[in-house]
Amino acid sequence: MDVVVAGGHGKVAQALERMLAERGQRARGLVRDPDHAPDLERLGAAAVVCDLERERDLSPYVEGADAVVFVAGAGPGSSADRKRTVDLGGALKLIHAARARGVRRYVMVSSIGAGDPAAGPGQLRPYLDAKAEADAALAGSGLDFTIVRPGRLTDEPGTGLVTAGSEVARGEIPREDVAAVLLAVLEADGATVGKTFNVVAGETPVEEAVRAL
Repeated sequence: MDVVVAGGHGKVAQALERMLAERGQRARGLVRDPDHAPDLERLGAAAVVCDLERERDLSPYVEGADAVVFVAGAGPGSSADRKRTVDLGGALKLIHAARARGVRRYVMVSSIGAGDPAAGPGQLRPYLDAKAEADAALAGSGLDFTIVRPGRLTDEPGTGLVTAGSEVARGEIPREDVAAVLLAVLEADGATVGKTFNVVAGETPVEEAVRAL
């Protein structure tokens, strides 16, 4: 499996790239800063320099991929405008690139509040609105999509145990466990295609939770 990871230097992305490499799969992480390349290479992943905001056409970067994973984000301290250009704009560019190069599989990392942005805290609205629009665009793209909506991310060690489903309440989840969920989704042989689900820390092993969706 050859997987292109947009937002390749993020903590979730690096954990996913490491897991893919450990299984002998090819991971290509898109990174804006060339200085980040050695970090990915130490994980066994290939670093590809690509600025999601500046590049108009991402299709050359997904050539030959079996799947793409969008994990990019402008970050909590960013402006509303950057959330539109990265969290939404970057996701849209990757959709167009996947369609242009015949990459059917697209996994989106969204947010647990994206299903109802109006219910979220005011300071999160620009972020949740951008995620909701990106999710809707992917769902209507015709691609084989899965939308993963994790709860609040933490840097605690992963436990391998989660709760996943469409009605899961807000909660926390280690970034490492989000990466494990993404890996399970990619390895699920299409069982999660067309599905959107929330995921937080829980008591069910990741692979079992994904199979039960």
